[in-house]
Amino acid sequence: MKTFSRTALASAVVSSLFSVNVYATTPTDVVTHYADLAHAVFDDAHQSAQSLNTAIDKFITSPSNKTLNEAKTAWLAARVPYQQSEVFRFGNAVVDDWEGQLNAWPLDEGLIDYVAGDYQYELGNAGAVANIVSNKSVQVGTEKLDVSQITPELLASLNELGGSEANVATGYHAIEFLLWGQDLNGTKSGAGERPYTDFASGSACTNGNCDRRGDYLKAAAELLVSDLAWMEGQWSAKAQDNYRETLLAEPAKNGLRKMLFGMGSLSLGELAGERMKVALEANSTEDEHDCFSDNTHNSHYYNEQGIYNVMTGTYARLDGSKVTGPSLLDLVKEKDAGAAEKIMTDFDNARSKVFALVESAEKNDQHFDQLIAPSNAAGNKLVNNAISALVEQTRSIEKVAATVGVDNLSPDTADHQF
Repeated sequence: MKTFSRTALASAVVSSLFSVNVYATTPTDVVTHYADLAHAVFDDAHQSAQSLNTAIDKFITSPSNKTLNEAKTAWLAARVPYQQSEVFRFGNAVVDDWEGQLNAWPLDEGLIDYVAGDYQYELGNAGAVANIVSNKSVQVGTEKLDVSQITPELLASLNELGGSEANVATGYHAIEFLLWGQDLNGTKSGAGERPYTDFASGSACTNGNCDRRGDYLKAAAELLVSDLAWMEGQWSAKAQDNYRETLLAEPAKNGLRKMLFGMGSLSLGELAGERMKVALEANSTEDEHDCFSDNTHNSHYYNEQGIYNVMTGTYARLDGSKVTGPSLLDLVKEKDAGAAEKIMTDFDNARSKVFALVESAEKNDQHFDQLIAPSNAAGNKLVNNAISALVEQTRSIEKVAATVGVDNLSPDTADHQF
């Protein structure tokens, strides 16, 4: 299942943006263009979620292997812009406070639907095997919840049910689980293999409650679309009283700090730490990001691409158009061209090392869950190389901060030691 051409990805890795046009610019220009970048990315994420919703409608109406694969392809395509949006998360509370409803993971999927008999879930999580698809009421402690009508509003209310962060009822990964099912292959090759008949009608239905399963998938897709529409509006230059307006009213240095903190925190604590180091050290496929679809290599790559986008002021839109404008790189070049060249070398290296995970999956059928297996020394090394390059990239982000006058950046490490 592909969402992009390998040629395009390879071209993106080898082409350094150090040679892009230098804009005579100010910090205010850079922060304004940052808002433009965010709007373009979230607009693409919203449009791709709409396409996913359309594909899911088609699948639910006419379940077949063909329509299921079309829905899966639409999900994979929707991940491309969304993962590039995460660089806007850590520096901007409006995104960070909202993000969990769309991308929280790992999740106890037994909250949503049937799971294998040996399913391992978070100890003490009363909702871990609630199976909303199969039950019209859910008991959590002394509270009994009516889940007979599956709606976007109901699903949103069930996130972190009973106080557990593993109870994720909405977002990309809930949809991913419903499309793929559990990946029961461990660190061996293969993704989830949910049959399309799990959504069939009448006697063709497998594993029961096919209508409710379809209702759940549809409600989750509709919520994803509405959530992304709201965030697109927060960054739109055409809207009033939104987050963009608040950001641009602040001193430009505050905006630069948010940009750099977001880049550094995604690079270090989140991508190198939570998304790679945790899974590698525990050899745990349960800590793999896109664990049901085996799409983790792409999610990691597009997270890194998002960091690269903000540094260079560039973004390749889904329609093929390019967004360019005043960037942090331009500010650094104006002050120290030599430092800018070294910084971009570190950025290019990080992108190349993370792209090696994509190459492993695409060329060698060695996906992230196989790379982190305890017996896979070569795979472990690929992941460690990516982690090391991300750590070095974060050091360069701190150099950018110092160069443009942002002191004491302290990107979030998520309590990891590097």
